[in-house]
Amino acid sequence: MKPSIILTVSIICMLIAFVSKAQTINPDLLKKQWKAQWIAAVNEPGKAYGVYHFRKSFELPAKPVKFIIHVSADNRYKLYVNGKLVSLGPARGDTYYWNFETVDIAPHLNKGKNIIAALVWNEGDDRPEAQITERTAFILQGDTEDESIVNTDNRWKAVKDSAYRPLTGVGYSTYYVAGPGEMVDMHQVLKDWLLADYNDDEWRPAQKIDNGNPKGIRNAFGWMLVPSAIPQMELTMQRIAKLRWSKGINIPAGFPIKKAALTIPANTKASLLLDQSFLTNAYLTVSMSGGNNAGISFTYCESPMVNTGNTYQIIKPNRNDVDGYKFAGRKDSIIADGSLNQTFTTLAFRTFRYIFVNIITNDEPLTVNDIYGTFTGYPFKMNAKLQTGDAETQQILDIGWRTARLCAAETYFDCPYYEQLQYIGDGRIQALISYYNAGDGRLARNAINLIDHSRIAEGITLSRHPSYSPQIITTFSLWYIGMLHDYWMYRNDAAFVKEKLEGVQQILSFFSKYQQADGSLKNLPYWTFADWVNAKGWDFGEGPKDTEGTSAILDMQLLWAYGQAAEMESLLGSTFFAEMYRQKAARLKATIQKKYWDASKMLYADTKEKITYSQHANALAILSGVVNGPAATAIAQKLENDATLVKSTIYFKYYVHQAMIKGGLGNNYVKWLDIWRANIQMGLTTWAEISDLKHNRSDCHAWGASPNIEFYRTVIGIDSHAPGFSKIKIEPHLGALKKAWGEIPHPNGKVIASYLEKNGKWFINIDLPVRTDGIFIWKGKSYPLKSGRNALTI
Repeated sequence: MKPSIILTVSIICMLIAFVSKAQTINPDLLKKQWKAQWIAAVNEPGKAYGVYHFRKSFELPAKPVKFIIHVSADNRYKLYVNGKLVSLGPARGDTYYWNFETVDIAPHLNKGKNIIAALVWNEGDDRPEAQITERTAFILQGDTEDESIVNTDNRWKAVKDSAYRPLTGVGYSTYYVAGPGEMVDMHQVLKDWLLADYNDDEWRPAQKIDNGNPKGIRNAFGWMLVPSAIPQMELTMQRIAKLRWSKGINIPAGFPIKKAALTIPANTKASLLLDQSFLTNAYLTVSMSGGNNAGISFTYCESPMVNTGNTYQIIKPNRNDVDGYKFAGRKDSIIADGSLNQTFTTLAFRTFRYIFVNIITNDEPLTVNDIYGTFTGYPFKMNAKLQTGDAETQQILDIGWRTARLCAAETYFDCPYYEQLQYIGDGRIQALISYYNAGDGRLARNAINLIDHSRIAEGITLSRHPSYSPQIITTFSLWYIGMLHDYWMYRNDAAFVKEKLEGVQQILSFFSKYQQADGSLKNLPYWTFADWVNAKGWDFGEGPKDTEGTSAILDMQLLWAYGQAAEMESLLGSTFFAEMYRQKAARLKATIQKKYWDASKMLYADTKEKITYSQHANALAILSGVVNGPAATAIAQKLENDATLVKSTIYFKYYVHQAMIKGGLGNNYVKWLDIWRANIQMGLTTWAEISDLKHNRSDCHAWGASPNIEFYRTVIGIDSHAPGFSKIKIEPHLGALKKAWGEIPHPNGKVIASYLEKNGKWFINIDLPVRTDGIFIWKGKSYPLKSGRNALTI
């Protein structure tokens, strides 16, 4: 391989700027069949694992000012123009809404001969659970007749790359559905195929599979094409920080944080442990020379594990400790071919803090010229700021932001390592983090669309989408209503919310079928997950139910959803539905009070038998409006102090904390963060899935990043006070702080609040964005706020 081409075939060395501005799309492409065709390599199976190359050369009389194309594939593609990576995709969806990406490739085109090429792969039965598919195929359509020269048809050439085989599993028994690793034999890799002078005479013309069909036309079946609603993912070079240990090899100074050649002698077994120092999502790239038939493997690990000898048992130590522990996980393996400058880049990103590297050479030494990663994810930017003078607060915010970023790419993820699935329960909290920290609602809007599309004939949504195995968590349909309500309150997009109200109606109609005469839910089907609690009466995340299948947690969650739906209907939709939901809510509220209230304990029980009591039921009693005022404060105090209540895990603490804040205890917020402090003490660099940090499968779940909301919404006090964030409420809960300053993005600009206590007085400055007013609440007293600067001395 020519040295000058190494940069062009490696994702992470492509120092190009992806097009982030929305490109115009020829309206004909949204309502008429495309002239471009879905193509595939001839005589290759459509649904099996395979990696394919597509290529076309074409001539241009001059370098164009604009050259817009639209591109998609099944399962995935990487698109190159004259050796430069210009697009990855498509953004995941389903066949009813199959995304295409739009890119202006003019900056990469030349006068004269040009090469446009694509790497397309299908991971077959081993593909990620989130990857819906029809069959292997690729399509590229020029925006207008001027760009039609690149339309996919049989003038494109295609060939299978036989170097690739899938490596499945992670080496221990767990629910892992994020896709296989790769076994790559460099002897068979197609090299230099991006070069203009590459000889592709042995490649065959591509085979037509189907025409490109935009969604809604009469021929639209299979892939129903729609424009992607989100930008291209970020790609940022990220060198690996540390070498923790090595065996059987001498390591050059500076490796791996600096580029340094690492030579493994012939007939040698060597291993080394690389430490990124924090969890990341990155494409790994390795450049190597020589070492014919040498094998090198990369095992990607969130953390070390205790070697129990039992593949069914996961025990994790402090995540910073490596000596004496095992490293297992998703793996890539490469067989070297002995040539100079062999380059391997993973097809998809890998999630890791640690990379365990094993190398076995044969009769030739192998030189690893370089090894590094490229971070990838949704291109969120941190646009919120907080200054409290407390280092721990900033550490919690930094870890939370990293967790949120690793759980966000083309969709929100529950976790990047094991599943990469967009669950509603996770997504609701993740969306709020996006609003408060980035001010970017595009991924949340995309999530709401996808979840709405997942509704089944019974009316409820799937628990996660996209997902090729349908799963129903009944309660997550109610959290979807809450997620939509959040979007309504924090984003100025009422028309979008209005069009989703029909789906809300269908969801609540489903629940009505399982309500008894008093409104209480009975024998609700599917998985009624509430929280990963291990306590009496709890079963695989489901809260306690009585002998008739009723539950306070379920009834209260439904009550809350009725209230949220009524608010949206009353302002955006039907007064009929709004009034119906209010009536249903009133009946259910009375039933909840009668059935679950225990006057002797002054708490709400989990069931009518009054055997178990949880933070969950009592938090939802406050949040759903079953209890208000002084009674809510009394329950909030029990949520804070009553050790007999079943405790929530890091996920449901979002709701428990909201209830305690609503109950008047917000000044204690910083005292409630012990589980986050325990994560830090255990060496985690992202927030774990559950609160048992030694037996925790996933080290990265953004449903636990709620402090990245509450430090701004609760401590600094900035919140929406009307739909669309059209009015702002600022009610700080500073606790022991005497000085604090915070800023968050807002649809109309930004909101800034600063507080300084001096000589017994508080000096407060509030800056509101243009065309936005609000109120400031201090110790129960309200003060009006106008757009611009507001100064108060209290």
